[in-house]
Amino acid sequence: MNTAIAIADRSPLALAREVVGLFKLRIGVLITVTALVGFVATPGHAASGLQVLVLALATLIASASAGMFNQYWEHDTDRLMARTRGRAFVTGALPHHPAWLLLMALMLTGSIGAAWLWVNPLAASFVFLGAFFYAVVYTVWLKRRSWMNIVIGGLSGSFAVLAGGAASDPSLGPLPWSFALILFLWTPPHFWSLAIAGQADYAAAGVPMLPVVVGSERAARVVLWSTWALVLSSLLPAFFGAGWIYLVGAIGGGAYFIHRAQRLARLPNRQTAIRSFLASLVQLCAVLGAACLDVALR
Repeated sequence: MNTAIAIADRSPLALAREVVGLFKLRIGVLITVTALVGFVATPGHAASGLQVLVLALATLIASASAGMFNQYWEHDTDRLMARTRGRAFVTGALPHHPAWLLLMALMLTGSIGAAWLWVNPLAASFVFLGAFFYAVVYTVWLKRRSWMNIVIGGLSGSFAVLAGGAASDPSLGPLPWSFALILFLWTPPHFWSLAIAGQADYAAAGVPMLPVVVGSERAARVVLWSTWALVLSSLLPAFFGAGWIYLVGAIGGGAYFIHRAQRLARLPNRQTAIRSFLASLVQLCAVLGAACLDVALR
């Protein structure tokens, strides 16, 4: 069936859902939360309520534009993977047309411009870098070329934390930098756990994720080592002003992630990989939640 006819036959609500699905909102919301935690955890809080709202929306919209570009760029390899072959550009639910690039550019330009005008230029720069590293550095330059793709691409989350920190205090003391390090070290064990579970998909698509390059067993050991590095780094904020509530959350979430990563290293299969992946989310939520609670209860 002709794509234009297929689109015309769909209800406006169905089309809206397909468009929203391009934005990768689950990732966008997580990135936005990290920016807000960076703001809350950084001493200063010089921004007004309006500025914080602009920061959140700018981060979300910039992330959405990067997520859309990711799906636009990868539509050819997405059709080779079970996890992604239902995406709108793959199925033809939405046309793979260059006009989408204009929408992405407008979203990114508008979000960066708003952050620049209503927050501050440094925060806006970090919002831009977060989107740039995901859309260009990770998606275009590295994903199909190097197993380091997710390591360097993981800087997207770090830049979001720094955007929030810059909104609170543009001088950026050691606390927001320590949280940026945590986000940087969190991404590899989080994503490599998922990649072990979906190793066959990535191999079929020719994407050199770490398990495809070195095998599941070795990749699982790397997940364990990188999880230890992450958990140790998550203790750093306690040396730069975070209190005991934060420390309890970081230790609790980290211990659970290490436990699941150890299970994965002993028995690398899809089940243990998914559990390690979910444990990474628990660990991050514990760190971010404890950071906010720690500030709120001081």
